[in-house]
Amino acid sequence: MRSNPVDVMRAWRLSRATVRKMKQNLAWASVYNILAIPIAAGILYPRFGIMLRPEWSALLMSVSSIIVAVNAVLLRGVERELG
Repeated sequence: MRSNPVDVMRAWRLSRATVRKMKQNLAWASVYNILAIPIAAGILYPRFGIMLRPEWSALLMSVSSIIVAVNAVLLRGVERELG
């Protein structure tokens, strides 16, 4: 930041966008993991006979982290928009 008063408003907008992105990431990861963990543990096997191999389960669990990271990178667009 410089000594420009406009920078205070930019910082405020960026901080609001950051908090919004953190809430999005938390919500996404929570919903994804609530659904994916039981599937990876084999909840579909007794009824449907679907059993994921361990490597596929691990891959699906890492997808959550990848999506959260990509969503966080999208915050750069807000930063560029603010100047």
